[in-house]
Amino acid sequence: MQGDPLVGILGGGQLGRMLALAGLPLGIRCLCVEPAPDPPAAPAAEVLRAHYGDPAALAELARRCDVVTVELEHVPADALSWLADRVPVHPSPEAIVTAQDRLAEKRALRAAGVGTADFGEPDHVPGGFPAGTIVKVRTGGYDGRGQERLPPGVDPRDAASRLGAPSLAEGVVAFDREVSVVAARGVDGTVRTWPLVENHHAEGILRTAIAPAPGDTPVLEAEAEAIARAWLERFGYVGVVAIELFQVGDLLLANEVAPRVHNSGHWTIEGAVTSQFEQHLRAITGLPLGDTGLVGPSATVNVIGALPDPATVLAVPGAHLHLYAKAPRPARKIGHVTVVGTTVAERDERLARVGEALAGAR
Repeated sequence: MQGDPLVGILGGGQLGRMLALAGLPLGIRCLCVEPAPDPPAAPAAEVLRAHYGDPAALAELARRCDVVTVELEHVPADALSWLADRVPVHPSPEAIVTAQDRLAEKRALRAAGVGTADFGEPDHVPGGFPAGTIVKVRTGGYDGRGQERLPPGVDPRDAASRLGAPSLAEGVVAFDREVSVVAARGVDGTVRTWPLVENHHAEGILRTAIAPAPGDTPVLEAEAEAIARAWLERFGYVGVVAIELFQVGDLLLANEVAPRVHNSGHWTIEGAVTSQFEQHLRAITGLPLGDTGLVGPSATVNVIGALPDPATVLAVPGAHLHLYAKAPRPARKIGHVTVVGTTVAERDERLARVGEALAGAR
């Protein structure tokens, strides 16, 4: 793309904010569609205040933008299709719509040769799975919402009825840890992958992501990259994708796919040569993909519920505070801190100090 590309983004939350900020040094401007008032992206991008399927807003994106992307996957499928007939949409509507539905997503992963937990529609597994069953709504639901865990022998149809929406039943996986791979594919088919990340959750919310994952090995890295490539190639995908994984010994099983930049990749802003946000913009505008190597051992700590004292956080060497201009409330992600060290030990010591500073804000 020549000149100053204008990238349309469906969504104006913190991911839209960070995409827009990453575009400014590249001469890339962003135009977000977002129904919420005063969204996080507003200081960095032009915002059309409208619902994601609003015909006038979609027409403006099609008329003005060189390419359209998403910062959240739950946008109307017909809006994506309408846009794709008029302007490039990356990733493709098919990839986004598949990731909207957990059952379709699991089927697509299996079709791509990627291992997953056992799964099925609740009606098809009336006794559940041997190690227990997790029943999840097929669409919507995030950060642990919209799901219920059942012990062995309990009928998942009852949980699906309580959830009140079409649901997916998954077998419980006795995993060693949760990890994720974040990767990007350009319009020319080039693929770049960041190091595997170890994720720590509490109450269904990602709290900390550590890069590289402790105990990472070339075998695990190769397996993670193969999983990412399988998904990217299946859809002719363009842009950044994140795949959350369960590690069971030396085996990686795919849990969920995010067809966009992702919380477990926030550390890349300061911790990698090229951030996931810059890489996504490079990919969808046809620019060469950047180096995904580490600047140093890194971590992301989410700021949840309460604002910390910025001075206390920034007193920690190698700590970088990102606030999203979101009102504090319980269980809400309102920012994150990236921690970078020259060694793993230094990173971990700084990470502990940041954790103490954030704990003091609660």
